[in-house]
Amino acid sequence: MPHQKFIARLQAVEDLSEDERRQIAALPATLRQVADGEIVLRQGETASRCVFVVHGFLYQTRIVGDRSQILAFHVPGDMPCLHTLLVSPMDADLVGLGPTIVGAVAHSQLKQLLDGSVHLTRAFWRETLIDAAISRRWIARLGAQAALAKVAHLICELAARLELVGLLDDGCFQMPMTQRHVADACGLSIVHVNRTIQELRHRGLIAWEGSEIELLQPEELRKLADFAPDYLTGAPRT
Repeated sequence: MPHQKFIARLQAVEDLSEDERRQIAALPATLRQVADGEIVLRQGETASRCVFVVHGFLYQTRIVGDRSQILAFHVPGDMPCLHTLLVSPMDADLVGLGPTIVGAVAHSQLKQLLDGSVHLTRAFWRETLIDAAISRRWIARLGAQAALAKVAHLICELAARLELVGLLDDGCFQMPMTQRHVADACGLSIVHVNRTIQELRHRGLIAWEGSEIELLQPEELRKLADFAPDYLTGAPRT
């Protein structure tokens, strides 16, 4: 069922009725396999469809000056270009991270669904606002945090987002993210990222082997990162 993770993601931020879940599941979607590094939507492209992640990962990137800057990672259940329903064209490339399966729903089909339901419109709008909140948190992380906290925060955020859709297993998650990706997401050099990850390992906070990342001391890692997951669901911070 291609819509399963997307429905789970919406359900995490807004209670959906059985009928609403059925309506979303009935959306006609075209599935596509995406290779690592393959561009799904290009910067400047006027999108006529919204893409959602079925399996694997996507990221958004653009060239800033002489380097690549990753603006966002997208996990299963995310619909990273929902804003193109109202705002086009794309302002960054949307790229596959490892082997990925995406679904695409035509704008016309989504608009028809939302025109018929005030509550589903609220749920989709809330998801867009949460995506904006994540972007603001990334800006704060890039501008204010030291390297160790930056990388720790990124790991904590990805773990929390994957947990929302049932893809965190006892503090472990799978993601084919390289040190190059971390560097481009955190505004650091690869050398600095390598030293930072080694420090996190040395402190016993994480294990990172291949594509598997494990939070060994999640509470300590969150403290180091000053991470609280409230912005991921719109819930008040406690």
